[in-house]
Amino acid sequence: MNFVRQQDGPFRSIAVLLAAVFMVAVTAAPAAAATPSVTLTPNIGPPTTYLTVSGSGFPDSTAVNIYFDLTDLALVVTSSTGTFSAISIQVPNSAVPGTHYVSAVAEGTSGTAAQASYTVQANWAQFHFSAEHKGRNPYENVLNSTNVAAIDLDWTYTTGGALTSSPAISGGTVYVGSADDYLYAINATTGALVWKFKTGNSIIDSSPAVVNGTVYVGSTDDYLYAVNATTGAQIWKFKTGGAINSSPAVVNGTVYIGSTDDSVYAVNATTGAQNWKFATGGEVLSSPAIANGVVYVGSYDEYVYAIKDNGTSGTQLWKYSTGGKVFSSPAVSEGLVYVGSEVGSVFGIVSDTGVDQWKYTPTGTAYGFDSSPAVFGGDLYIGSDDGYFDALTSRGGAYVWDVASASAVEVGSPCIANGIEYVGIGDNVYAIEQIVTADILWAADTGALVTATPTVVNGQLFIASQDFNLYAYDLNGSTQVKKAPARPKPASLRPDPTLVPVQSE
Repeated sequence: MNFVRQQDGPFRSIAVLLAAVFMVAVTAAPAAAATPSVTLTPNIGPPTTYLTVSGSGFPDSTAVNIYFDLTDLALVVTSSTGTFSAISIQVPNSAVPGTHYVSAVAEGTSGTAAQASYTVQANWAQFHFSAEHKGRNPYENVLNSTNVAAIDLDWTYTTGGALTSSPAISGGTVYVGSADDYLYAINATTGALVWKFKTGNSIIDSSPAVVNGTVYVGSTDDYLYAVNATTGAQIWKFKTGGAINSSPAVVNGTVYIGSTDDSVYAVNATTGAQNWKFATGGEVLSSPAIANGVVYVGSYDEYVYAIKDNGTSGTQLWKYSTGGKVFSSPAVSEGLVYVGSEVGSVFGIVSDTGVDQWKYTPTGTAYGFDSSPAVFGGDLYIGSDDGYFDALTSRGGAYVWDVASASAVEVGSPCIANGIEYVGIGDNVYAIEQIVTADILWAADTGALVTATPTVVNGQLFIASQDFNLYAYDLNGSTQVKKAPARPKPASLRPDPTLVPVQSE
């Protein structure tokens, strides 16, 4: 058989024709359109967070509007390859907890659009919210003076001991210590136990701090513990020379805590190694407040100390004599250190010099201020051991108002959220409007003293009581609760014609 002649014949002609048709089809077919997508960094956080938005798969050199829910926040022109990157938008202050959507919608007739979800979720990560101990959650936008009266009990979790440790909330989990020797992690939504971690003795007053996936807490077994926030597994423990009732403050990779061995410690947050130790003249039950690299803490030697963190050493900048033991934990705001003393006075001390700017002593009081103050809006709020909850001007220490219990009883430390003060007075917790009249908007009775600081975050109020229970209150079932809007349809979104295009990186 002559293969050459067969290739030159009709069969070869048909093969060549089919091949040509196939090549034309391949050449003529348009490239598959890229699927548009958008990414967010970060994709979870509180209101007012700044996000960076990046996209790909859009038409080239085309205007794209970027929306948070229904609001057009930015306009960008895509590159020659249909991409944009690092466009900054801010989550609105009004965005309530839950799932929200960022939409990128191309202008014109293409209809190209992509969406990504963003979870609005705030944390109350350590004692009195921040390392400065201001005691205020600036992100709360659910509970307010018009609806707080409608909150009711969502769930209760019972531990095996009294709760004087203040709850910390991070990533939808509540962390709290108990006198039954355990650190608890509890689902904030359901009240179900996530895990519990046993220390060597009671956790009294030491409130957990949750930073970078690690929970830090002190115990009366003399140890500071670092525990995995997800699993409850111990990462490390650091031994001091005495029981720890102080709450840890975590700043820039360092854990600061006081001990009844008369000392303040700075400990590496990752390794548990000691950075430095500073000796006072008495037990340190006060929790350190940190501002601008300086540690402010009270001692039972009747002094408040300012200690400069030099990395490997702590150097005293000043100490201020209060005339009485200091259990109160300082708050630092706008150049002043605020603290109470068992001598029955509250002090406003200049943070740089240690000179008092003012001193407040109620007439005829024989009781101390063991409560830790909260500061916001030109006022300071603090409880005394005679059943009074006082509001003072933060710059001058002048009396503004007080709320009194029926009898002399210990008042806990307050917190502030969305214009409301929350504080434990005796067995009760109160929500008090932050105005001159100090109206009581809501109250709840627990079975024992409430000396832990209430915490308010994501529309929930958490209360730890010495009746062994952790309580969670919210607007569950109330018609007044605000919810995140439904996922919008890109075609329904309307651009803001006043926006000026921003430059994509």
